[in-house]
Amino acid sequence: MHAFDVLGDPVRRRILELLADGERSAGEIGAVVQAEFGISQPAVSQHLRVLRDNGFASVRAAGTRRLYAVDAAPLREVDEWLARYRHFWTQRLDALATELARGRRERRHAADPTPAGTTTDPTEDGTVQGGRGAPHGYGAAGRAGPETDC
Repeated sequence: MHAFDVLGDPVRRRILELLADGERSAGEIGAVVQAEFGISQPAVSQHLRVLRDNGFASVRAAGTRRLYAVDAAPLREVDEWLARYRHFWTQRLDALATELARGRRERRHAADPTPAGTTTDPTEDGTVQGGRGAPHGYGAAGRAGPETDC
């Protein structure tokens, strides 16, 4: 059976997802797959057998339990085959990453009410450094009076 035939089945893909998190017993796998897909325990066993026979999973006995794990070799072969097509989506994923970063930056700036180039730390005389001129009603020297010196 070809690797994509094995991976084409959603039940087998789900089993591999479960095994990607670490070794699991046949009973654990069966319980999850039966609940999610509504298939029988013998059907789950057949899917495990296909994965094992095609090298995607290994099994070891631990007392009366059978523990399954991912065997990465066939997945590396699939990855090598996909490598020649990866350029079709890599550039688009890079562009998506750039847009996501831009959106985060814009949200961060929108959440910060302080205008660029200003600080909110008052100086000893109570004025704010980096502001946009003297407060309303104060001249350039910071004293009360007209806003322009003639």
